[in-house]
Amino acid sequence: MRGLKIVALALCALCLGLGAFAQDKGKTEGKQAPAMDAKQKAAMEAWQKASTPGPEHATLAKMAGTWDVTIKSYEGPEPQVSTGKAVRKMVLGGRFLQEDYNGTYMGQPFDGFGLTGYDNVQKKYNFFWVDSMGTSMMVGDGHMDPKGNVLTSTMTYTDPQTGKRASMKQVMKKEGPDTEVFEMFGPGPDGKEKKMLEMTYKRAK
Repeated sequence: MRGLKIVALALCALCLGLGAFAQDKGKTEGKQAPAMDAKQKAAMEAWQKASTPGPEHATLAKMAGTWDVTIKSYEGPEPQVSTGKAVRKMVLGGRFLQEDYNGTYMGQPFDGFGLTGYDNVQKKYNFFWVDSMGTSMMVGDGHMDPKGNVLTSTMTYTDPQTGKRASMKQVMKKEGPDTEVFEMFGPGPDGKEKKMLEMTYKRAK
């Protein structure tokens, strides 16, 4: 699938490039550039629609800024508390929200990096995350509630104990413009869903 996507991108770039070349050449020679055929026009319109940021990207932009973060880990009998700082900014022309995280987790230095976007074609929010506690890339997708306050997603990662891909549920709740609560759920000892992690984001003043 990745190879097909690369080929599609290359064809689209070629189509757009040829169109731009023809227009430039036409201007240079004082002639009108030849019109694209129906297939070329449809391809260009589809790619333009897919790549144009929309209201969902504007929602992500509201999450940009610097945040003080408190982490509660529920892996033991008592929750362990850690702190950190997250810096978020919109990148690639407002298409993705980038997060750089620095802090501690369970007494150890903890750094992370992630991207959150909205896929105009699939109509889903999508995610990518890596951090200093592993070498597995976490990827996933999810949906926002109609009011734009709760984002529920499923992330997949490589389980270091089994060596297989596993999944967990994540819920991000906006509790106002300056507060967010991120929760991560996974299977407990009895196999039932259990809260594993809670991160409270407070916008830095």
